Formats: sequence, structure tokens, C-alpha cells
Amino acid sequence: MSAEKVALVTAGGSGMGAAAARRLSADGFRVAILSSSGKGEALASELGGIGVTGSNQSNDDLRRLVDLAMERWGRIDALVNSAGHGPRAPILDITDEDWHRGMDTYLLNVIRPVRLVTPIMQQQKSGAIVNISTAWAFEPSAMFPTSAVFRAGLASFTKIFVDTYAADSIRMNNVLPGWIDSLPATEERRQSVPMGRYGTSAEIAGTIAFLVSPDAAYITGQNLRVDGGITRSI
Repeated sequence: MSAEKVALVTAGGSGMGAAAARRLSADGFRVAILSSSGKGEALASELGGIGVTGSNQSNDDLRRLVDLAMERWGRIDALVNSAGHGPRAPILDITDEDWHRGMDTYLLNVIRPVRLVTPIMQQQKSGAIVNISTAWAFEPSAMFPTSAVFRAGLASFTKIFVDTYAADSIRMNNVLPGWIDSLPATEERRQSVPMGRYGTSAEIAGTIAFLVSPDAAYITGQNLRVDGGITRSI
């Protein structure tokens, strides 16, 4: 069994997920990456890890990622859950089918892999899970209705999860990015940020790297805004 640290990254072929995989690899993690585009496999090969082309909406694809990581390294220390883009429309124009797609994209994308890795982390008596959420989970925007609704649900799931599994030394936190450079840039959006700029995927990756590190060993169940001040906590 390997003594190396091992991280799984879902939806990790591009954007913030890929940046997280690169940063964790640089920090000494072995990485296993799932993406639907094939970019995750290429990135994993570059980083000396494992890549699976598949969907975080497929239990079978996620199981393959977990099984391959366990076969090669024998442990899973961190799980980073990224996501694609769900349906967007005026709130009452969203169909039942698109609400279900939003739940698959923004909530079940976390629940599915967490079911798989939690028993492994319980046996290890250690593990850290970070979910990439959105700054608008608590100050919802009509621009991103399905994201805001289901990521607010993700915050509730996270609280219940940590209440259940914190005693096993398994931590879960959510990172709430604002306008990040992996999104199309507009001047209006830039001006809405008190810091006056878009954030970078590398900055989100740095936050994730901190949250899975020993320096964050007493942080769990939190929703950390990384948005240049665009949203406010009470």
C-alpha cells in the first residue's frame, strides 16, 4: 500500500477542476481525474496520474475512478468535486426535466462520489473533501437559478455530512468562487467586484490546496467565499 497522498478530482479536465489537479500534484499528491471530454485523461497523463473519461453523473464511471486509484495507490486522501454547467432560464421557464438536470449537475455530482470514498476514508480515519460551489449559493442570482438552488442544498448536505462523519476525521468544505477567469469576462461583471478584477483558477486551486492540507485540519462544514468581496456574509 502506498504512503503517498492521493487526490481524486471530478470534472477536472479544464477550468477550476484542472487547476486544482495541477496544484495538488505540485503539492505532492498523486491525482486521479475524471472528465467527460478526454482532457482529464491527458492532464492525468501529464501529471503522472490516472485519468478516466466519463461523467460525474454516472455511478459506474465514478466507481471506475475510485477503483483505479485504490488499485494503484491503496488510499484516497482528498476528493475535489467540480461541476459542469447546468440549465439557465427565467425561473418559471425552467422545465421539470431541467430542474432534474440541475440537481444532477450541482448536487448529485457531489453526493455520488462522496458515497464511494467515505467508507475508504472511514477505514483510514482521515480524509478531506472540497466541493466547488458558487458565491451565489446564499445570495442567489437569477442568472444562475439551478446552480443557486441546488448549491444552497449542497450547503445543507455538507452540514449533515460533517455532523455524521467528523468523528471519523473526515472533513468537508465548500469553496464559493465568484467571477473567475475560466468564465467569459465582461466589463460589467468586473466592475461589480470590489477588488476590481476577476479571480483566477489558480487562486481557487490554492484555496482548495489549503483546505485539504494539515493546516486546515480543524476546518469542516464551512462555505468559504472566494469572490473578491462581491458577496457578503452576515
